[in-house]
Amino acid sequence: TLPLDDAPTYSLLRNANTTAVFQLESRGMKDMLKQAKPDCFEDIIALVALYRPGPMDLIPDYIRRKHGLQKVEYPHPKLEPILRETYGIMVYQEQVMQIAQVIAGYSLGSADLLRRAMGKKKKEEMDAQRAIFTEGATKNGISVRQAKELFDLMEKFAGYGFNKSHAAAYALVAYHTAYLKTHCPAAFLAATMSADMNNTD
Repeated sequence: TLPLDDAPTYSLLRNANTTAVFQLESRGMKDMLKQAKPDCFEDIIALVALYRPGPMDLIPDYIRRKHGLQKVEYPHPKLEPILRETYGIMVYQEQVMQIAQVIAGYSLGSADLLRRAMGKKKKEEMDAQRAIFTEGATKNGISVRQAKELFDLMEKFAGYGFNKSHAAAYALVAYHTAYLKTHCPAAFLAATMSADMNNTD
C-alpha cells in the first residue's frame, strides 16, 4: 500500500544514500543513481534491468535521453508506444516480443518462441525466425531491408534483454526498502544491524 510516488524516497535515491537498500547499494549502482536521478518507479525498473553485463553499455544513452541531452530516436515509428518509457532503447524481453507482434504480426505465443530462440542463439532456429519475421513485416508494408535491420537490432538486444516482470519485482522491493530507510530510519537501521549481526566485516 506504499505510494510509489513518494518525493522524499526519490530524493534519497537521487542522492544515492542507498547503503542497505536492496539491489541499489553497490558503488556502481550508487554512481548510476546519481547520474540517472530517478523520479518515477519505471526508472527504478529500467535501472535494475540495465545494470548487468551487456546492457550496461546502454546506461549512458538511457541517462542522456532521459535528461534531454540526446535525441530520443525509434528504430521505426510503430515502435514509439513500445519503447517510449525506455527512451527508444530496447531494455526488456517483453519489448522484443511486442515488436515482433506489431511489426511482423506474431502472436504473443510465437513471439515468446522468438524470444527463446534469440536467447539460445541456434543458427538454424534464428534463420527460420528471420524468414518468418521478414515475411510478416513485408506484409505490414515494411521493406525487406528495414525488416532485416530491425531483426538484427532485436537479436542484439534479446541476447541480454531482461524480463520486465522480474525487474519490476526487484524494483518494488528496492523501492520499499528505500521508503523504509527514508521514513523509518531508526527501525530500518536497527533491522539492518540485526540482520547483519553475525557478519563481523
